[in-house]
Amino acid sequence: MTKDTRDRPWLMRTYSGHSSAKASNELYRTNLAKGQTGLSVAFDLPTQTGYDADHPLAHGEVGKVGVPIGHIGDMETLFDRIPLDQMNTSMTINATAAWLLSLYIATAERQGADQSQLQGTTQNDIIKEYLSRGTYIFPPEPSMRLTTDVISYTVNQIPKWNPTNVCSYHLQEAGATPVQELAYAFSTATAVLDAIRDSGQIEANAFAKVVGRTSFFVNAGIRFVEECCKMRAFTDLWEEIARERYGVDDPKLRRFRYGVQVNSLGLTESQPENNVQRIVLEMLGVTLSKRARARAIQLPAWNEALGLPRPWDQQWALRMQQILALETDLLEYGDILDGSPIIDAKVRALIEGAREEMQRVVDEGGMVQAIETGYVKRRLVASHTERMRAIESGELRIIGVNAFTETAESPLTSGSDSGIMKVDPAAERAQIERLKAFRAGRSDAEVEAALNGLRDAANNGDNIMPASIRCAHAGVTTGEWAGLLRTIFGEYRAPTGIDISTQNPGRPELVSSLRERTRATGEALGRPLKILVGKPGLDGHSNGAEQIAVKARDVGFEVVYEGIRLTPEQIVKAAEEEGVHLIGLSVLSGSHLELVEESLARLAQVGLADLPVIVGGIVPPDDEASLRAQGIAAVYTPKDSDMNRIMAELIDIIREANGLERLGAVA
Repeated sequence: MTKDTRDRPWLMRTYSGHSSAKASNELYRTNLAKGQTGLSVAFDLPTQTGYDADHPLAHGEVGKVGVPIGHIGDMETLFDRIPLDQMNTSMTINATAAWLLSLYIATAERQGADQSQLQGTTQNDIIKEYLSRGTYIFPPEPSMRLTTDVISYTVNQIPKWNPTNVCSYHLQEAGATPVQELAYAFSTATAVLDAIRDSGQIEANAFAKVVGRTSFFVNAGIRFVEECCKMRAFTDLWEEIARERYGVDDPKLRRFRYGVQVNSLGLTESQPENNVQRIVLEMLGVTLSKRARARAIQLPAWNEALGLPRPWDQQWALRMQQILALETDLLEYGDILDGSPIIDAKVRALIEGAREEMQRVVDEGGMVQAIETGYVKRRLVASHTERMRAIESGELRIIGVNAFTETAESPLTSGSDSGIMKVDPAAERAQIERLKAFRAGRSDAEVEAALNGLRDAANNGDNIMPASIRCAHAGVTTGEWAGLLRTIFGEYRAPTGIDISTQNPGRPELVSSLRERTRATGEALGRPLKILVGKPGLDGHSNGAEQIAVKARDVGFEVVYEGIRLTPEQIVKAAEEEGVHLIGLSVLSGSHLELVEESLARLAQVGLADLPVIVGGIVPPDDEASLRAQGIAAVYTPKDSDMNRIMAELIDIIREANGLERLGAVA
């Protein structure tokens, strides 16, 4: 194959954003100069959940897992010297997708670009937020209305924009098997497309364009042969759905268009250098098959299980893509998997399994109803539990975690920064000061008029986008936009999914021993042992908390778990009312220091200063030392995968706090 006939590489992105719009802009321009061909914006949790930086719930969360965008001034800074009419930008945003897209459009207009020129993607998949990532705000029905408004508006006004990126990535992170990832992604896509078709916002003869602009964002795990087959199954099944369910005649509009980030769930804190080869192998799963090859790829950095990657770490991830695309002969051939009976059989099996699971969702009343009943969440929690039990038993081997754990010290993590970047706490204070200055400099009359227009659109059922774009230009803030819609649509708490019956106990003999310890300790204390699993702050990644809750119940604890996004005040109140013996706080957003400090202070205020507290999350070693100095009884990070050991330690922590002798590790 000649150079002229070699396939074009996919779009290369790095998912990034942190601290401030200015710092993120510098990072973006640096990455583009290094050969990145598109932008992928990570927003911080207050932006994702519709709060301004000075809201009490935003404390400790500002700039931690992405860039804070509070108003159009921030958006203009974020894209300073980046011409939006020439850039392809992906924005991982869901509950506030309509708002962030409005800010993006308004910024482009201020740059002199027409919105019809814009190219990029808004994830805009609210359904998976109820199942995995947790950044939903409103109940499912009004959330679906906002989703369809964005899609309808962009199809009519921004023809090159991908208005929804149905995201199965986080479903796999939450435990989905390949069959479940296929089934729930397509159940979501059909729910959204059916809602758009029924909304009346798109002419019938233009509906095929909606199908054609629907894209997907998938996950690729370490079983890269199976992942290749999964992507071929995605391609075949979507072509069938587009043709038979929606009557799309144009093959180009039936094409399965997807971007990918490879698996972060499988990245390990132990021996993190092994993550490099994991990432490369996972990338092969979405590139080997030409007809099912990703259109855009972003790779995690090797150290994401440790904390926030540094610019150099992101460069390394970008270079992995460039070497595969430009140095190897991958793009010189047709589909090298065509004609393989093994591949074909696996693809057929995945498609058949997906069809069966999609029918179960239909039997539940559709994807939205399956969320409200908790069906899909229970299925995901059960699948994740099976994976954790397989790790416990050694059936699933993870190098450096439960196999070949002997290691020399890694030079990658031995530096003064421990191999990660930390966000300066001053970044939050600076963002709040900029927010106050912006509010002081805007026209209150224009803001009020724009918000009144937004209220009218929301109440009257009009498309939310024109009013939101007006709000963006007027200087409305993220918290004001979302706050007004909260008063109209209300808020929502999704089912937790922990009410499952686990079939696989992991190592039965250890579980039996732990149940006896739990029972005996409860008898010694006069009542059954009870723990509270709490998710303080805006972090919605609840997989770890759910697994602790399920495991604790399996070994005999009574468990209090009320789901995500609780304030320390709410957690302490629940602990007081329920009379728990231990509190476990789960925080993965980097805000553990601030949230733990507030939680401990509130426990002291209600006379529960002696109640033992443990913390789980992505906690750097220096922070772990700080937490222990504050009185935290134990800190668990991703390297702590032995759930039986954790349960034994929780029992001993409770015993010691109540004057009983520790029992030690289970044999």
